[in-house]
Amino acid sequence: MKKKVYPLIAVLGLILIIIAIMFLSQLIQKYTPTKTRQDLSEHYNVTADDQVAIILNNELVEPQAKIIDGNLYLDYNFVHDMINQRFYWDSNENILLYTTATDLISAQADSTSYLITKSSNDYGKPIVKASSDSAYIDIDFVKMYSDFSYEYFESPSRLVVTNQYGEVTYANARKNTEIRVLGGIKSPILADIAKGDKLTVIAPDTKWTEVMTSDGIIGYIRSKALSATSTETTTSDFTEEAHAHIRKDFKINMAWHQVTNATANSDIANVLGSTKGLNVISPTWFYLNDNNGGLEDLASSSYVTYCHQHNVEVWALVSNLEKKDVDSTYVLTHTSARQNLVNQIVSAAIQYNLDGINLDFEALDGASVGDGFIQLVRELSLKCANNGIVLSVDNYSPYSFNAFYNRSEQAAFADYVVLMGYDQHYAGSEEAGSVAALDWVKEGVSNTLAEVPADQLILGMPFYTRVWSETPTNSDAVSEGDGATDTELLYQLDSYACGMKEAEKLVSANGAEKQWLDDCGQNYVEYTNDGVIYKIWLEDAASIEKKLSVVTDNNLAGASFWKLGFETSDIWDTVIKYIN
Repeated sequence: MKKKVYPLIAVLGLILIIIAIMFLSQLIQKYTPTKTRQDLSEHYNVTADDQVAIILNNELVEPQAKIIDGNLYLDYNFVHDMINQRFYWDSNENILLYTTATDLISAQADSTSYLITKSSNDYGKPIVKASSDSAYIDIDFVKMYSDFSYEYFESPSRLVVTNQYGEVTYANARKNTEIRVLGGIKSPILADIAKGDKLTVIAPDTKWTEVMTSDGIIGYIRSKALSATSTETTTSDFTEEAHAHIRKDFKINMAWHQVTNATANSDIANVLGSTKGLNVISPTWFYLNDNNGGLEDLASSSYVTYCHQHNVEVWALVSNLEKKDVDSTYVLTHTSARQNLVNQIVSAAIQYNLDGINLDFEALDGASVGDGFIQLVRELSLKCANNGIVLSVDNYSPYSFNAFYNRSEQAAFADYVVLMGYDQHYAGSEEAGSVAALDWVKEGVSNTLAEVPADQLILGMPFYTRVWSETPTNSDAVSEGDGATDTELLYQLDSYACGMKEAEKLVSANGAEKQWLDDCGQNYVEYTNDGVIYKIWLEDAASIEKKLSVVTDNNLAGASFWKLGFETSDIWDTVIKYIN
């Protein structure tokens, strides 16, 4: 019997030994760090000899740089979006532009020279290399005008770029160790770290800390392998250029004078005679006339002379709205057309002895044309400044969808930024409402002040309102639950703009009672005529006074009004109480 048990025990023992070995093997495998190394070229997606990875402010970013003929070139989109937005690449005409506070820098694709305004300079190598779908700018040319530092490393080719400064956290390695792709001993090794190596701490953690080496390897290291952290303050020796602006030593009291034909200029005496305290007038004299940047001109020298005799400056308006068949996007994104427009504007300003230009480019086709518009502001500002001409730019109330107007960059170059504090509700609105409710105006001012200094901001106000009409069309069945239904009266919504005088006549003729709305800061009336419901959020002396208080409360540069002829005479007594 014993002879039969011994083999069984031996087999069981062997099984247990095998199980133990397997278990021990799994434990060893589980707790033994992998020695697998990550291919750095693959990790940084550097698969061709001309590719260069970019690590910007401790983060791997796209697009990559390139090595062209032994020189480092940065992708234009990287430069514009992450380094310096003032570089402008015209892909239509293959020209690179950069605007300083005083000069326009330009370089043609593949050229080894560049212009500073009209002066030619030799760079010694191509400044910009272009293809059908991209442009690359020599890194040292970018650095001439930009605040950043860089180091280049090989195997794989990579740039470590810094353009953010301040406190940086460091730690030293306590012992020889490794940086891995991810936290965990089974993650592949990126780099070996020697005891004492200094590492930038990106994201500290109790177990695995994200770090970067001095040569731009980003990964994770055991937290216990690091010394206590320390901080250092990094600084830049780059000097930001100062932008000079023409500033008036008085609060701006401006109004737009709509001029649709040259004959209307002869009425300037009556127009000015109906105002009080006006010190700037903006006649709508110029507009974009063709895709070559041609300018239509309705200006009058005698008009300007008369205004000057009465101590009123003339800031003529330049618009893109009158000619519907002119492609604003084409003009703004083609340097030859855009600069032709600039030259014509400035030539007209000199010819007519204008004090300023009021640029009013509206309804632009989104972000695709935003850079071209800003470049227009930059280029126009330089020529205006050289001739002592004030440049002001009209703007919508800020929203995410019109952020491409880039009001902060406008403020850097233009002398004044005008907030068109009206058209909150407009002809195409889906519901009736105020043209410029006080709370909406305040919000627009607050949001604009986040981008524009107060002493550059002029608040535009309406001398008009909209008369809204709701005409019954039919009824629509509406379910109320439990099988019950009710009918909802449907309306056709229409509106038209009218001046203060006409609105007051409507109120009086229809015996409407005014109701003051605190949030809107204006009187509201509603009346019915022949079954049609009319609604008017009135603009009058009371509402304008509320808006003028926004100017004084925020110490803005002044106010402007659209448009002369729409106001009632008492408005000016209110205006001069706030802007004298």
